Formats: sequence, C-alpha cells, structure tokens
Amino acid sequence: MAAEIVNPRSESKTGDTGNEGGAEPLDSFDPAFALHRGGKMAVQATVPVRDKDDLSLAYTPGVAKVCSAIAEQPELVHDYTWKSSVVAVVTDGTAVLGLGDIGPEASLPVMEGKAILFKQFGGVDAVPIALNCTDVDEIVETVVRLAPSFGGVNLEDISAPRCFEIERKLQERLDIPVFHDDQHGTAVVTLAALRNAARLSGRAVGDLRAVISGAGAAGVAIAKMLVEAGIGDVAVADRKGVVSADRDDLTPVKRELAGFTNKAGITGSLETALAGADVFIGVSGGTVPESAVASMAEGAFVFAMANPNPEVHPEVAHKYAAVVATGRSDFPNQINNVLAFPGIFAGALQVRASRITEGMKLAAAEALAAVVGDDLSADYVIPSPFDERVAPAVTAAVAAAARAEGVARR
Repeated sequence: MAAEIVNPRSESKTGDTGNEGGAEPLDSFDPAFALHRGGKMAVQATVPVRDKDDLSLAYTPGVAKVCSAIAEQPELVHDYTWKSSVVAVVTDGTAVLGLGDIGPEASLPVMEGKAILFKQFGGVDAVPIALNCTDVDEIVETVVRLAPSFGGVNLEDISAPRCFEIERKLQERLDIPVFHDDQHGTAVVTLAALRNAARLSGRAVGDLRAVISGAGAAGVAIAKMLVEAGIGDVAVADRKGVVSADRDDLTPVKRELAGFTNKAGITGSLETALAGADVFIGVSGGTVPESAVASMAEGAFVFAMANPNPEVHPEVAHKYAAVVATGRSDFPNQINNVLAFPGIFAGALQVRASRITEGMKLAAAEALAAVVGDDLSADYVIPSPFDERVAPAVTAAVAAAARAEGVARR
C-alpha cells in the first residue's frame, strides 16, 4: 500500500488547533494567519524523477560526472546548478519592519515574503536565512561560509549602524553581489520618484534642496544616492537635529554623512531645515508639524514613507505640496522596495556580476523612472509593482551598467 502524502499546507488534523490550550486557531480570526499556515513557499523540482533512468541522472551515478567537472572547473557551478539564479535573504531579526528587534524566528514570515517577491517580480529564487546571532563578525563569517550555495546575498532587517559594517565586510570578502535592501532598494525607488517629480515641475534634481528625516540605514543610503545623482543639496536630520560637522555626538557613519551633505551648513532642528526646502523625505517615523510643511518652498515634494503612519499625512501634505508619496499601498505614489530589488538582482545575476555598483543602482533608478513615461502626473510619479514593464526594464538597465562598469563576468 502506498504511503499517504500529507500536504503541510493543508488544514489542521482534527484536534490540532494551531494554538496552545485548545483555543480556537488563530486562522479563525484573521485571514493573515490562514494564509501563512504552513509557510508561504516550498522547494519545487525543475526536472522530473519518474523512473530509475531519471533518478540515475538527477542523482547517482549521473550527478557524479557534474560534480567532478565542477571540481576541475569551478566556474561551471554557474551552468550546472541553481547558483546563478538564487539569492540568500539574510537577517538577524533585529529591525523587522516596524516591529524592531523581534528575533530570528519571528522574522521568518517577512523573509519568506521577501523570497516570494523575488520570484514573483524578478524570476529570482531566494532562500530565507534567519541567523541566531547579532555579532557583526559572527554574521559575516556565517554568510561567507554559506556563500558557495548562492549567486547573491540580500541583507534584510538588520539594525543600524551594524548593517553598514556587515554589508561592507561582506562586499570585501565575497565576489558575488551583496545588497542591503533596506538601504539601497529604498534609495533607488526614492530617486526614481524624485526624478519624475522634478520632471513634472520642469526642474532637474540638481535644482532641488532636500531634507531627509532619519539617519538610519535608509536615510544614509538615500542621501548618498541623491548626492551621486547630483542633488542641489541635502540635509539629514536625526532625533537630535540636522547632522552637521559641528556636532560632537556623531557616530562614524554620521560623521561621514556630515562630510558630503548639508553644503548650506544648516544647524538646528528638522523644522528649521525644512524652511524653504524643495523636498521632504521621511524614513524615520514620528510626526512633522504642519507648520513646518507649510514653510517649504512653493511646489515642494513630500515623500513621507513611514509605515503605517506617514510622518506627514497625505491630506496635510496635499495642502502645500505639488507631489506627495508614501510607503503605503492605499495612497498614490507608493515608494515600495519591490520595484527595485527583484530587477536589480535579476540583472546582476544575468551577467554574473561580482558586485552591485553605484552606477548599477543609478541605472535602476533611471529605468524605473522611465517606465512612467508620458503618463506622468502628480499622482503617478512611480509605477505600480504590478506593472509588468518594471522588472524587465530594471533588469536590462542593471545588466548593461554592470557590463559598462567592468563587474560583469558574462
């Protein structure tokens, strides 16, 4: 008699409540729990194993020929395994969404979600890896040891300032793309939206003075990318005010930030910096007073991206701003990382890039902005994640930039 195959995603067996103490399963009260039961992803074979001939090719003895060939020519691993199409999504669970340090187990639903977004929007396979350690060097060593199995590493939900050091050290030690999406994915999409907002108003990015609320992972990366893109000026504010060279309480990351931002030499509060500013970019949470928004330049742009509560509610922002964007899907102009990371990795993997350069990120932003085309309007400066043109455009632009910058290996 054949053994019964049990689907782990199927409904619970009788008496299995999915909760301690015999209470009603959480699935009964919330559809999110019902969707997550059994997890959101699974491994699926790409070749059949129907009989002994298939088995002998997929596994022993046929597999030994492939292993021996790779041992002799290590670069063949890209052609005869999944390495060139799979990314490790790595976290330590210290900065998960807006939930904070909730640990590796609790981070897994988010990492699974990231993995299925990679597949859905970029055709890239991804494996969630939640690490039970938070020490920088331990994380780096662990990822380095795992790296032979993957074509790229996407760092996710690791708290600042550790995330900067982890990414830097991994980039130094690995010859595959290492990309911290909380930093660079956010920056790419923000720049794309800003380019289109500027185009809509007849200005260039170089004509704008921006103020960023938040000097964490996203805020620092956005500032760097805006400077790379030629922004007129950008100031970044943390909880203690504008990051400026005269402050004696700056971390090494913020000291570096002060060195290439705030050419105007603004000091004091976020509200002070916003007076006359052309752009507000919020990646910090909190609330910006309406009076500060009202003090911005005419035709300003407000990108209030904190979730679930934007720093400036769109109803308030629309009183004063020409273009308003948030991180939410229920308002126009959602700044969503899924517009960037699937295509960026797809392009990098396509050409077997050794790393993701600034030029590749800028190319991704330009391609993403270009998708909007002639449909540009105040409520449409950034495309929808479900626009099927997005991933192919970003993929092609990133692959071309990798070749132009000499980091492509095919």
